[in-house]
Amino acid sequence: MSNWTGKYVIGLTGNIATGKSVVRRMLEHLGAYTIDADALSHRVISKGAPGYQPVLDTFGKWLLGPDGQINRTKLGNLVFADKDALKQLEGIIHPHVRQAIDILTRRARQNVIVIEAIKLLESPLRSQCSTIWVTDAPQQVQVERLMRKRGLSQEDALQRVQMQSAQKEKLAAANVVITNNGSYDDLWRQVSEAWKHVSPTEETGPTTQVITKPAAGSLSLQRGKPRDAHKIADLITRLSKGKQRMTKDQAMEAFGDKAFLLLLMDQNLVGIAGWQVENLVARTTDLFLDHGVAPGDALPLMIHEVERASGDLQCEASLIFPPIDLVGFDHIWKQLGYERRSPEALGVQAWEDAALESMPKGAALFFKQLRTDRVLRPI
Repeated sequence: MSNWTGKYVIGLTGNIATGKSVVRRMLEHLGAYTIDADALSHRVISKGAPGYQPVLDTFGKWLLGPDGQINRTKLGNLVFADKDALKQLEGIIHPHVRQAIDILTRRARQNVIVIEAIKLLESPLRSQCSTIWVTDAPQQVQVERLMRKRGLSQEDALQRVQMQSAQKEKLAAANVVITNNGSYDDLWRQVSEAWKHVSPTEETGPTTQVITKPAAGSLSLQRGKPRDAHKIADLITRLSKGKQRMTKDQAMEAFGDKAFLLLLMDQNLVGIAGWQVENLVARTTDLFLDHGVAPGDALPLMIHEVERASGDLQCEASLIFPPIDLVGFDHIWKQLGYERRSPEALGVQAWEDAALESMPKGAALFFKQLRTDRVLRPI
């Protein structure tokens, strides 16, 4: 059992490009509350967070960029060339990360918590986990993924892989090993089978409030599942008028990044919202409605449900990037509590970073703060 009463904690680790984050999101789809400890470590040193000033006091203001933020590249170059400096930095960051994890775990409504951390086994978090899961992949697969997803050269990708601590040590500590060297279907099968030992219920996954609105022709909502990949691919291809062509395999792969909410009218699929929750920020990057559906009826249903589901994951803010045909409904967005903003005007570094990472080229951004009790504020 974990150190948190009533919580079953999965410690998830594995070396770079073995699929930790994909497995974490799959577990989130199955009903767990998930925490990315490495993302929290980045938040700790952002301006206004509790590690910001201690890092400057320890290493100097030369680390600051023009925006007043700590330049993580400069900091990384410093600490990875000096083991003592790395130890000092970890001494600043790790206590705050553990405090944030404790806060998030205690206030989570879910009984199963997943903590993803690349250095999980080397930290005190290891003793707080009920079980250890390790993702594994052959070295050549890791290198190929880094080249494809991060644009690294083969030499740089191989260097990143070889800089990691020995994977065999992680595998030796594992209660569950997820081998990620095949298809997404195979990965889903492995994760789902392992999940059955954690939560052996017939139907798993986050609940979706099924809401009907008879005046709009029986609109209802349904949480998308991997078995809906073909329908999701066809709908996005059709409603984007071919600008965003998607295959079933691509839709299946997308479940490694996001969740899907399906809008039905009289049981026909007429709309979709695809969103992800990362670093306590919800980002809706796919939002499509059939031309025969009234936005005034459909958007409030969909956005409220995205917010409710995101609230279950303790999100601090919601970012929506609607397509051009849904941008002009100012009265609807205002009614829903959203403001049109630029990423630079969001006021919190983690929110700005999320917007810049997720915002499609030329898109509009609508913003809403979901909660005021943020973690990692200065104490």
